[in-house]
Amino acid sequence: MPSGTYTTPCRIPEPVHAGTPGSAFPLVWSVCRWIDGEEAGPGSVTDWPAFGADLAAIVRRLHSLPLMGAARQGELSWYRGGALQDCDRWISGCFDVCRTIPGLHLDIARLRHLWQSALALPEPSGREVWLHGDLKATNLLVQQGKLHAVIDFGCLSVGFPDAEHSPLWDFPPTARQVYWNAMSLDDVTWLRARAWAIAVGVSGVLYYWGTYPAFVSECLSRLRAILETAEEE
Repeated sequence: MPSGTYTTPCRIPEPVHAGTPGSAFPLVWSVCRWIDGEEAGPGSVTDWPAFGADLAAIVRRLHSLPLMGAARQGELSWYRGGALQDCDRWISGCFDVCRTIPGLHLDIARLRHLWQSALALPEPSGREVWLHGDLKATNLLVQQGKLHAVIDFGCLSVGFPDAEHSPLWDFPPTARQVYWNAMSLDDVTWLRARAWAIAVGVSGVLYYWGTYPAFVSECLSRLRAILETAEEE
């Protein structure tokens, strides 16, 4: 996270030790203070509209922080901060393979149509911002029914914010609507965010099929929610 006197509307990880790569673990690592809470879900959240508003406040705050010279390059250039078109070959390949998975009861053709329609939309033209990059339910902690903390900033990057909104399809429609209103998102941005949600979901199903069933279930739930809302259009 950017350093300085900036505050956030909820708790975030507080590093107490920065580790360096070594023989036991070849990557940069850290130790952070423990934050109590439950994963966001039907059993923990008591007011989904309020949850949507609180999440929007967190995202607005993160996106308002100055970049302080940081640029979209190197470790800060994760793909979710870029353009949909840059991922088309990869995601199209995921659609092709998903069609061959036995027992995958999912309307791949409809999802592919929604993805391809989004590719024709204008690319984002606003300023680049700090991105959490992975605001799914397992990274949002709840206490006493309310959003309490955002964890796992391992995907922190700089880029356009469209994909930041994509996990909203993991939550009930009431949370999505309040979030949308609070963020003042236009229809084009929302459609690009939905396309990112499709991309992450389809690629997740393919990559983790047979190895990580819990995550595949999360991806399938997201994709089915997208299909349900698309039927209303």
